[in-house]
Amino acid sequence: MQKLNLQEEIKRVKRPFLVSGPCSAESEEQVFTTVQQLAENTSVNLLRFGIWKPRTRPNSFEGLGDIALPWAVEAGKKVKLPISVEVANKQHVESALKAGVDVLWIGARTTVNPFAIQEIADTLKGVNIPVMIKNPINPDLELWIGAFERLENAGITDLTAIHRGFSYYKHTKYRNLPNWEIPIHLKERLPKIPIICDPSHITGKSELLLEVAQKAMDLNFDGLMIEAHCNPSQAWSDARQQVTPFQLAELLAELNTRNSTINADFEGKFIEMREKISVLDDRLFDILATRMRLSDEIGDFKREHSITILQQEHWNKIIDRRLAQTDEYQLTPKFIRRFMDEIHQESIRHQLKVMNPKIDTEFSNED
Repeated sequence: MQKLNLQEEIKRVKRPFLVSGPCSAESEEQVFTTVQQLAENTSVNLLRFGIWKPRTRPNSFEGLGDIALPWAVEAGKKVKLPISVEVANKQHVESALKAGVDVLWIGARTTVNPFAIQEIADTLKGVNIPVMIKNPINPDLELWIGAFERLENAGITDLTAIHRGFSYYKHTKYRNLPNWEIPIHLKERLPKIPIICDPSHITGKSELLLEVAQKAMDLNFDGLMIEAHCNPSQAWSDARQQVTPFQLAELLAELNTRNSTINADFEGKFIEMREKISVLDDRLFDILATRMRLSDEIGDFKREHSITILQQEHWNKIIDRRLAQTDEYQLTPKFIRRFMDEIHQESIRHQLKVMNPKIDTEFSNED
């Protein structure tokens, strides 16, 4: 099989680029049956297999290890599809390369550890192989970007991001919170890196896969990684989030991928609507600038009369009032709360600067 350039392949195929396979390689029969069913019923582009499984608790199934690698490689060759496996250390990398794995991926528990990423990067120096990097378990964009930088410094340039959500204690709906703003920021910072969404790990529930996959497509993600198993109810790991290849085909049939480019026939109308938004944005920022000038005046008044900046009772009344108007504004309480908090923090910064002109009073959410 010709050496795979994953970034070029993702660009070439029609969205979504599909990565699928069992959470864990459990037996030769399970691997070959699942792969055959995927190849016959879906447009899968890259097969995935859990060979080494980093588990939260000891005594859980942690994968079969090296013994399962030949099954995965041979299954891929049989259906003429490239394969990918997760690696977490030097030994995993060396075993995967020796077996002939086409693509490596780095899991969330590994991405969170710069020492582990550096070990993998050092092991891959001089090797030409695509690597996919999942976001770290905690919502830290810089840590995610740092993993890409370490691999790039080692000469690995065929890199792809996988968004699998972020750890959250006992969320009522998702296994891992999507926090869509973080992969969107990653797109801004690393525009050439393709992004694949992993609805299986975000949801933890097969019935929610379509919902998250659709959101990913609407946000113009390049592909999807969805776990498939020939018999999910008997899976040795993460049975709840896996689907059969036949169910995956049904999910893909329901998925609306939409266009990522604007049709020339209605481009003029679209530009007109965008220009209206731009005018409103200009007005919003003019109003915000005027508001902050008033904050400066209030800061002067408080300094002259020795009054503290934070007036908690007044602020509570402001928040309560705005939150009570969510239906009227047709805005979510979460958005109103975050928006008002940002305005409040900027107002505090202005007042601190006025009241303490000789002191560094930089005040932000990053402090």
